[in-house]
Amino acid sequence: MAKYLVIVESPAKVKTIKKFLGANYEVAASNGHVRDLPKSQLGVDIEHGYEPKYITIRGKGDILANLRKEVKKAEKIYLATDPDREGEAISWHLLKALKLEGKKVYRITFNEITKNAVKESLKNAREINMDLVDAQQARRMLDRMVGYRISPLLWAKVKRGLSAGRVQSVALRIICDREEEINAFIPEEYWTLDALLRVPGEKKSLTAKYYGTKEGKANISSKQELDAVMEELKGGKYTASEVKKGERVKKPPLPFTTSTLQQEASKVLNFSTQKTMRIAQQLYEGIDIKGNGTVGIITYLRTDSTRVSEEAEKSAREYIAGTYGEEYAAVAANERKTDKKIQDAHEAIRPTDISRTPLQMKESLSREQFRLYQLIWKRFAASRMNPARYETTSVKIDSGRHRFAVSASKMLFDGFMSVYTQDEEKEENNMLVKGIEKGTEFQLDSFDSKQHFTQPAPHYTEASLVRALEELGIGRPSTYAPTITTILARRYVVKENKNLYVTELGEVVNHMMKEAFPSIVDVNFTANMEALLDGVEEGTVNWKTVISNFYPDLDEAVQNAEKELEHVKIADELSDEVCDLCGRQMVIKYGPHGRFLACPGFPECRNTKPYFEKIGVACPQCGKDIVLKKTKKGRKYYGCIDNPECSFMVWQKPSGQNCPGCGSIMLEKGAKLVCSNENCGQIMEKASH
Repeated sequence: MAKYLVIVESPAKVKTIKKFLGANYEVAASNGHVRDLPKSQLGVDIEHGYEPKYITIRGKGDILANLRKEVKKAEKIYLATDPDREGEAISWHLLKALKLEGKKVYRITFNEITKNAVKESLKNAREINMDLVDAQQARRMLDRMVGYRISPLLWAKVKRGLSAGRVQSVALRIICDREEEINAFIPEEYWTLDALLRVPGEKKSLTAKYYGTKEGKANISSKQELDAVMEELKGGKYTASEVKKGERVKKPPLPFTTSTLQQEASKVLNFSTQKTMRIAQQLYEGIDIKGNGTVGIITYLRTDSTRVSEEAEKSAREYIAGTYGEEYAAVAANERKTDKKIQDAHEAIRPTDISRTPLQMKESLSREQFRLYQLIWKRFAASRMNPARYETTSVKIDSGRHRFAVSASKMLFDGFMSVYTQDEEKEENNMLVKGIEKGTEFQLDSFDSKQHFTQPAPHYTEASLVRALEELGIGRPSTYAPTITTILARRYVVKENKNLYVTELGEVVNHMMKEAFPSIVDVNFTANMEALLDGVEEGTVNWKTVISNFYPDLDEAVQNAEKELEHVKIADELSDEVCDLCGRQMVIKYGPHGRFLACPGFPECRNTKPYFEKIGVACPQCGKDIVLKKTKKGRKYYGCIDNPECSFMVWQKPSGQNCPGCGSIMLEKGAKLVCSNENCGQIMEKASH
């Protein structure tokens, strides 16, 4: 009969771990959290020292009853939930819910689900780390306070079903700020000039790019400037004034952390953050490998560490030396220097066994699992290899006072690039004609000039938002995917061709949060909160202090906002549309997808219509009203009310003015007006009212 009980989070791990441990061990799953704050109330006792009130999660009664039966039979109980704050908290909740005080209870963690790691963890069993538990409790309570105190205000002000969250509100703000920046951006013109040059007697020509003058780098910002440069270059000679040879080293990438894996999987595999985490979880929990049984093939997927265990380091070195050659295997470990004190228990995401190549694993994996495993495997192998080396040549070519430049590189040793290249690394190797030295004269074949315009910062994608959140110190590895999923699910943000756009609803919520709760949507405040939670985890900050400092300010802000809301009686706004069915004046209401028109005679009359907000400007094509519209996904644009008969549409808000140059309609961009005709380029100051 089994003497020892091991409790894990996920049922998927039960079989795998039982196989590693043998007959003396019973393995059972808690299916994640078993206790939480109640849904029906705040769940924090504000009057009595901010004590959380935990209850058993609905539906978990049977699971707990079964676990209690197993506990009775066991001599020792091992809590083997995930190796992070969340996992530590689940172990503590199990200890409380199963009344394990006084019994022989041990906490074990493993970073990978392999026989060695699981057996090793039993040798290193410890007590529950209350610092980790308190950091998780503090985060849960802060999120609950923000969500439960602010969401009702949004319900009252904007209408039902909205929510605010400590991290999601900041993520929404970051996207809104970028959207404003893009809308206010005014492109500037610039030109590039390339000269196609040949060494006499050679067939192959070189492309030299305009650099500026001998004094230094210069840009060409208009057609007039270009014409002046071309005039000066007429009939001139082209001579190499400087030839520099050198060597460039390209370092291998670091192994993946949660954030870099999400970014790279988005770029390379087109996976959403949520999908990446789901598939990584499957690879971590265990894959049935033909002839090997079930085993975890990657290490734990929620981490911000790039550390690699000595064992993995050693086997990677041996594998690389044996497969690619001794010169490919790096000697020194490649790690990211960081200011954060990352607990050394954490490791980068890597294959649990480097000799399990993606090709060998292909039959045992689904297509998506294979693609993600291959990405993780290649990145880890590359991180343990030597840098790539290039021979570089740069040539400066002068004609009169003007200067052109050519640079070329030739790979001497491919190093880690034999395994892993990122898209931006597929560089063109501009091979230089041999024998160019200082004083070499060139023959001009032709010029190639092109007009360009500067581009605004790009819209956020899931990958670049994760990167921004990480750089700003907001959220932690386990929160990136749920944060993005929430703002998409609430329709504050929509995704079109990878880009994230704010919806009308998102703008309204962001505006309210900025007005009523500036500190909660303040990036620095949120980052500082994360740092305090890290302090709790390290045992240097008391978790109740964090909460007792935060709550009174939140409470005051909520009370002020409630008072102001009382002054604003939110009556339904009347529209100028008449109900076709009963003749009443229709009113504007908010739904989950934004505003719509509804008959005030509800429930007798249930007529509704789409609501188009007129902006007071006539359509330049047919003279009817221009209205604010939304794409199917919820992105805003401006179009003619008579669509589809009239096809006029623009992304920027049209002003009532026409361009003095070409007569086209002017569009609002920040404090300026820009001509809608791209070939015209007229810009004017907006008239102040």
